[in-house]
Formats: sequence, structure tokens, C-alpha cells
Amino acid sequence: MHLPLSARSIASAGAPLRRKLASTVRPTGVERTFAVDDVIVSKTDCKGIITYANDVFLRLASLSEREAIGAPHSVIRHPAMPRAVFKLLWETIEKGDEIFAYVLNMASNGDHYWVFAHVTPTFALDGGITGYHSNRRVPDRDALRVIEPLYAELKAIEDRASDRARGLAQSFDHLVRLLGSKGLSYDEFVFSLAR
Repeated sequence: MHLPLSARSIASAGAPLRRKLASTVRPTGVERTFAVDDVIVSKTDCKGIITYANDVFLRLASLSEREAIGAPHSVIRHPAMPRAVFKLLWETIEKGDEIFAYVLNMASNGDHYWVFAHVTPTFALDGGITGYHSNRRVPDRDALRVIEPLYAELKAIEDRASDRARGLAQSFDHLVRLLGSKGLSYDEFVFSLAR
């Protein structure tokens, strides 16, 4: 059983891992997969710090529980993943709504794995948000044929910009315009891609 840790122990537990992944891990180009009946589960506080990770999460990310708990959830972010998608995700869940999204993650050794994520806020009895909960499943491979080039396009927009803030704004605007041209929300768009 994985018990939540105190705020102090959470803050200190993930610090060494954040430094290691940010400075030493590079993508290997090797894809990891997982079984259709596997569900990756994690919980975070309101700032995205991991407070719970199930065994499937730990196995795919190649992290120990001690490494994962207290680390920012972004520790598994793949560098090819466009920040615009995370901006959309955070804006959605911070409003109290759920979101479904395709996400490219990176294990601690640089391997990558695609997931179809369902991220929801966790609410207190008074209705305030106390954190976030995410379940991830095996992605639809047909959908990835559309998602991968779209994400590459968004990432290229971000990388071409003169600074990170401008790149994020331009990429996000491109995504919003694309969805608007289709008359779809992001959730509706990703569900329209499934077989």
C-alpha cells in the first residue's frame, strides 16, 4: 500500500530525482508498451507534486516509490511533448473540469511511452480542489497517427519562437485555432480519432 507522505517529506523526497532527470537523461528512441488491462494511476497535490503512484506507473517510468513521491509529475515529461497541451490540461483541471488527452511520457532511462490520460480534480467536502488524479490507459494507435504529427507541429512552433513564453503562446493559439476550425473541444477531438 502506498500511503501519502507529509508535505515536508514530499518536498524533500523527489528533489534528487528532479536534478538527475533534468540534467542527465536523454530520449533513447525506445518505446515501452503496457497491457490493455493495465491502468497507470497517479495523484498529485495542487502544484503537480506526486503524492501517489501505483505499481504500473512506477514500472513504466522506471522509478522507485521513493523517487516518485515528492517529485513533480513533469519528471516523466518527454522533451518532444508540446507545452501547449499541458497548458490546455492545466487550464481545464484548475477550473474543476476533467480532461482526456494523449500524452508522451519518458521513463527515467530515456525510453518513451504513449498514454491516453484521464485527469480529474480531487475535491474537498467544501468543493475546493485538493489535488489531481490521473488514470492512463493504452492509447489508440490509429489516433496516434494523427496526434504524433500534430504534437510535432506544436513543438516545432514552440522551438522556433524567440523565447519560451512566445513559443508557448503561439503553439497554444495554433491548437485553439485548429480545434475551433473543427468546431470541437480538445476532448471531442481526441475521441473523434478513436476507432
